[in-house]
Amino acid sequence: MTYMLILGALVLVFVVAVHVGFKAPRVVETGDPGDHGMDFRQVSVPIRRGKKLFGWYLKASDAPNASSVVVLHGWGANAEIMLPVAQPLYDAGMNVLLIDARNHGQSPWDGYSAMPKFAEDAGAAVDWLYANTGTTKVALLGHSVGAGAVLLVASRRDDIAAVISIASFAHPEWLMQRWLQKLRFPAPLIKLVLRYIEVLIGHTFDEISPIQTVQGVSGPVMLVHGDADNAVPVSDFEAIEANMASKDQSLLIKDAHHGSIDKIEEHGHEMVSFLRAAGL
Repeated sequence: MTYMLILGALVLVFVVAVHVGFKAPRVVETGDPGDHGMDFRQVSVPIRRGKKLFGWYLKASDAPNASSVVVLHGWGANAEIMLPVAQPLYDAGMNVLLIDARNHGQSPWDGYSAMPKFAEDAGAAVDWLYANTGTTKVALLGHSVGAGAVLLVASRRDDIAAVISIASFAHPEWLMQRWLQKLRFPAPLIKLVLRYIEVLIGHTFDEISPIQTVQGVSGPVMLVHGDADNAVPVSDFEAIEANMASKDQSLLIKDAHHGSIDKIEEHGHEMVSFLRAAGL
């Protein structure tokens, strides 16, 4: 009996430690798109169990065939952080929907955070645009975990015109192994943590990895990365790039780090040109 109690306690401690260790920090917006001269309205995007995501819809065009771009942030970020990337798209006449993923910004709490949930949220944003704005073409843009998520959701739908994936990791397992090794976790424990997370999210890392999902995206993909990214090394960029199709493009930005949204904004014209070529 004592043995079973000790074992049960250890399992409980392990589960709690994993959930606490991988909990995304919540950073709430302090400004809005109006601070950048963009016309916008706050919107609520429905997801499961009656919950709704916080979002900003930036209306750049009233044309009946207007195109829209869903912009999704990364881990521990929010919609406001992505406004510099949204600016050149808005200035080019594209409507933009920025959302806070679950457990981020001003969106509701909904258990653990994981890339498949980010993908579900991006998909909900696409559905909202088609149902509420009259848009005829939708593209996706994501950063970091959001970058992997937009590739995942685009690989599962045929109504996405194009995808811009910024600073994506190549494989979730590689990313977490690097992080856990830096924390000096022993190899057997790392393996246990990784297998538990797969069970928790209901997916194997292989099936949701960007090196796999990029191959299933029907529209063109633009892969963007900084050559000074210390969080996700350029080797991940190269691994995804190796699996891209001839229709896809890649852009390696000099001196850009993982969170260098400002440097990415400097290449906004290239992202706009890519989306124009995709019909937006």
